Amino acid sequence: MRLSAILFGLVLMCAAFAVAVPPQDDGDVRGAFLTTRPKDKPATSSSTTRPPRKRPRPSATPSKSPEESGGSSSSKGSSGSKGSKGSPGPTKTPDSKPVNAARLGLGLTLFSRDSNGLAVRVDPDRVFRKGDRVRILLETNTDGYLYIFNRTNDGPPVMIYPDAEIDEGGNYLQAHVPFEIPAADASDERLRWFAFDENTGTEKVVFVFTREPLKDVPIEDDLVTFCRNGKCPWPVETAAWDYVQAQLQNPLKTDRAEASNGAQTKAEHDASTRGLGLAKDDPQPSLIMMASSNKPTLVATLDLIHK
Repeated sequence: MRLSAILFGLVLMCAAFAVAVPPQDDGDVRGAFLTTRPKDKPATSSSTTRPPRKRPRPSATPSKSPEESGGSSSSKGSSGSKGSKGSPGPTKTPDSKPVNAARLGLGLTLFSRDSNGLAVRVDPDRVFRKGDRVRILLETNTDGYLYIFNRTNDGPPVMIYPDAEIDEGGNYLQAHVPFEIPAADASDERLRWFAFDENTGTEKVVFVFTREPLKDVPIEDDLVTFCRNGKCPWPVETAAWDYVQAQLQNPLKTDRAEASNGAQTKAEHDASTRGLGLAKDDPQPSLIMMASSNKPTLVATLDLIHK
């Protein structure tokens, strides 16, 4: 059983979706995550497609932190290449700052395709059967970089995002601007959903959200160049994977919604396909995971089980 390295061409070979998270934390995780959502909806954009997810370039005038500006607007990130040799953790250029000093948070909502072809919320613990299709909507509470790895039956990790054929190899996410995998606006209907087939096994999807790009993990032009001669997927180096595995030991504070139902809203669809942000009164993620302290990296996993 293998998961394709082309993210929107993925076919999930599983029949149950389980979230591997630590026990519920007593703190107000949901409130802490949502507090940085803006009160008002962002200005309407005339664009029908979202811009590429390339990292912002440094400006002549240093940007203010959310605390200094009194809001949760995007800060500028690193503008370097894939990183210099050394520690496999996040890298920063000399003039860069942490994307945001707040605790990192990741929100997740699982959608399934109903008989009418619509995306409807489903409980992550639901058991799926052959032919079922799902999509994942991710939301972060601050600007940063998203990496997604997959392991099949405890096999070697495969980086499925960033992808040279998606977002020009970029993986920069803005706070509360959701990210869909696969994307609802993919050119082919078959590539808009993860499809469950008859194969058995366990897929472990690992989400890595960082303040700065991971060192020695190619993104943007570096990844496109690497993949130009058919070399992809990029072979995950031992040092990079060891760093990810080490971050799994950092405890997460979690909050799971009691009910998962209802169709995906227009606001959620527009936000993910056009690069617009979600506001406080928009639907909330079904599952929210936040770092328990001010760490540079958050790592969360999803276990996809086929029975």
